[in-house]
Formats: sequence, structure tokens, C-alpha cells
Amino acid sequence: MADKIKIHLADDHQVLIDGLTNLLQTVPNFEIVGSSLNGIAIYDDVIQDQADILVLDISMPQKDGIEVLKEFSQKGFPCKVIILSSYDDLKIIKEVMKLGAKGNLTKKCAGENIIEAIDAVYQDQEYYSDAVREKIFSMFSQNNPKLSNNVYTENPILSPREMEIITLICLEYSGKEISEQLFISINTVETHRKNIMKKLNIKNTIGLVKYALKNNLINP
Repeated sequence: MADKIKIHLADDHQVLIDGLTNLLQTVPNFEIVGSSLNGIAIYDDVIQDQADILVLDISMPQKDGIEVLKEFSQKGFPCKVIILSSYDDLKIIKEVMKLGAKGNLTKKCAGENIIEAIDAVYQDQEYYSDAVREKIFSMFSQNNPKLSNNVYTENPILSPREMEIITLICLEYSGKEISEQLFISINTVETHRKNIMKKLNIKNTIGLVKYALKNNLINP
């Protein structure tokens, strides 16, 4: 039998914790190992519970989800984190991506997506609900972003050309548009894209967006 995925739930509403618990207990390889109604002791709790996944409400009392993520970032992540939020605020989405959350769901779709999100994040993938994903890309298109000067600074992993391409991909440029912008062939664009994905161990465009945000490649 495969090892169970150990899950800790953190939300300031017991009714939500109970609802998620009832749902997740229907999955044979999921185990709810603990829960928290505030953010004060979550770091110690998930270590004690040996949790694999923390499902974390962004609006926790005493210490909110952002502060919890900052604590995890400083001390080292004891588990992978999926954010639950009642709203799809761009500032919060960007902040939790930078701080290392592996998933982000709006509460209104949590019941539909939480099982899939936990499975994906446990397997080292990233998961964002459709509403959050749409907000991520609208963050760029609505604000007419510009390439940051950081695109042209030295990067230990990516070449200057790859830095340009990753940024244009995040701005939703097509392969043809990138080739025209940079005066290179479409085949060269695709070769760079594959190399970038391999170097960064990234599987999709959302992962590229997260890298661009973390490294301030875009000024949205």
C-alpha cells in the first residue's frame, strides 16, 4: 500500500475545516493529521504532525497566512503549502508565489479542486485554480508591463537571451511574436524554451511566471 499523504488544515472557521476533513477523508490515501484555527503555532504543529501538505487560509487570526509563509521561508519549509483565499487579490497572489506556496485556490472552488491540488502539489507540481490563473496573467496584460532592468543583469542559471525569452513568454507573447521581437527564428525560440524549462526544472508557463516574479524580471 502506498504511503498516505498527511494533511494539516489551517483556517479560522471550524465549519470549513470540518467540511474539508469530511471531503478529504473520502480519499483512501489522504490522512488528516491536524488542524489549526490561528497561525501562531502552525510551524511547530506541522512538524509535530509530520504533515506533507499544509492547506492554509490566507486570513488567519493572530498570524496570517503571509506571516506563516514568511516564517516557513526563514526557517525552512517543513511541508508543501496550498493557499486558500476568499478573494483573488493580485498583490496577495504575487506575494504568496514569491514566498514559496505551491498552490493557490479560491475558497469558492476549494471543494472542486482541493483533491486534485493536493495530489499535484504532493508530486512536486504547482497548482492554481482557474480564477487564480486568470488573475496571474491579467496582472501582466491589464497593466501593460515592461521588461525590468533585472532582465539584463547577470544570472547564474540563464543566459541573457534566455532571460529575455522567459520574460516575453510570461507576457504571453507567442513563439512567432518572440521571434519577431528578438530577430531570431521560431525554431530558436522553441529551443531556448525547452532549455529554460530543463534548467529551471519547470513544467509549465505558470512555473515560468513564478520564476519571473521571484526574480523581478517584470515591472507590472
